[in-house]
Amino acid sequence: MLTIREGLLRGVPNFLFEGKDIPLKPDLGVHITMNPGYAGRTELPDNLKVLFRPVAMMIPSYGLIAEIMLFAEGFGNTKTLSKKMVMLYKLSSEQLSQQDHYDFGMRAVKSVLVMAGTLKRANPTLNEDAVFIRAMRDSNVPKFLKDDLPLFAAIIQDLFPTVEITDPDYGELLTQIEETIDIFKLQRHQVFILKTIQLFETFNVRFGVMLVGPTGAGKTICYKVLEHVMTSLRIKGSKDDRFQLVKKIILNPKAISMGELYGEVNAISQEWHDGLASKLMRAAAIETSEDKSWIVFDGPVDAIWIENMNTVLDDNMTLCLANGQRIKLRIPMRILFEV
Repeated sequence: MLTIREGLLRGVPNFLFEGKDIPLKPDLGVHITMNPGYAGRTELPDNLKVLFRPVAMMIPSYGLIAEIMLFAEGFGNTKTLSKKMVMLYKLSSEQLSQQDHYDFGMRAVKSVLVMAGTLKRANPTLNEDAVFIRAMRDSNVPKFLKDDLPLFAAIIQDLFPTVEITDPDYGELLTQIEETIDIFKLQRHQVFILKTIQLFETFNVRFGVMLVGPTGAGKTICYKVLEHVMTSLRIKGSKDDRFQLVKKIILNPKAISMGELYGEVNAISQEWHDGLASKLMRAAAIETSEDKSWIVFDGPVDAIWIENMNTVLDDNMTLCLANGQRIKLRIPMRILFEV
């Protein structure tokens, strides 16, 4: 980095870089995003930091972003709804218990807005407040602990005192879940049925979904039941496009090395070899059918291997490999983490 910087300061067309004379582009720029204290990244050494000019970033206006997105999604009363949404997230972060899996950041806000738009288009005659409350409830309630649910319900009641919310009719989904539970020889426990429906709802709005809970809580059987339900409804000819055949692949990311997971260059032959995850994602990305592809990472999540998933789990939906390749993933795909 110092060699490149010195070459730029001298304004030379060519410079010596690791024993080779190579051309230097005058419009070259290097930018680094810093996350102080972030578990997955090593702090930059001070002698490298001084070569860069710091630029401070501020937290964006959630209210303005929410207002614009709601307007784009077809809502009319955007000013009031955006203010109430910001207040809901502010009060939730202050009053609810502090849990590692609670997220009231920009990604969570965006997923709620997209879900609200989907519900708005599906129910054009429904009151906007009712649509918005349902979106906020359906996207947040699945991740809250039972002690926080009354608090969240009270906050929504305070913000929307005149709106009465009715529970949606799940119809064929609920019927098929009960049938599948019988096929699996399980008990029709209401909490388990609710969690299966919540997983289905979350899959519809988030590309990456995480199942959190102690061993024996029923995480694995929950997504297996949902897989069977969606496949069965498609075979039966359901008119709902959300129900498609499901192809599921399970792997344990901690059982193999990073090179075996995402791919690496062979030190001797200098050839690139795909890893297990990159190979599975590449195969799922070139799939042309409407079938759902679930890649299940069944193992502990740590900063070392999840770091490579950053661009997969945001709006880019792209896996960036060490050899410069980019695998653009399809919308019907889903990444499921079981912790």
